[in-house]
Amino acid sequence: MAERPIKAAELVAKVKEMMGDQLVSVIYRDRIRSIRTRSYKLCAPAKPASIEVMHTLLGVELKIGKRRLLCPDLATARYLSVFARLGVADVAVPYDITQISRLADDLESSWFRMLMLVEHLTATRSERLRSKVANLLIAEQRLEITTLGAGPAIPEFNQNTRQRRPKYWTKP
Repeated sequence: MAERPIKAAELVAKVKEMMGDQLVSVIYRDRIRSIRTRSYKLCAPAKPASIEVMHTLLGVELKIGKRRLLCPDLATARYLSVFARLGVADVAVPYDITQISRLADDLESSWFRMLMLVEHLTATRSERLRSKVANLLIAEQRLEITTLGAGPAIPEFNQNTRQRRPKYWTKP
């Protein structure tokens, strides 16, 4: 009996199952959106564009196609580059800058592991199927991140700074 051809959607499901909680969207949901963040307008195109982290005289820049975005440090540029590759327009950036480096490492390793799994599962298949699986997987990740949202532009500070005593308080 002839073996039925594997569909791209089945391969996408297999990659998602193999990655589990290592997917970019799961990291974004569980580890980024659960902490205090600020939103950042990345305006990355959904179509594939060249993404490059550049070291210039002005500092670190993230080049998305022909546009350049100035980043405060290398970790932030690496963090934003993953979302630029996915084509996300708005993304949440952790307010605590000490966490960005670790998250950038995890997001980059997740991105490259996802692409390696696509390559591995489609090694004996056509280039067309490989690119279709990669594009479907990227589109799903983009949709999930966009659905989660970027959060508020300015994080909420729930600190009470009032130093006055309440009016009803009296001395003993």
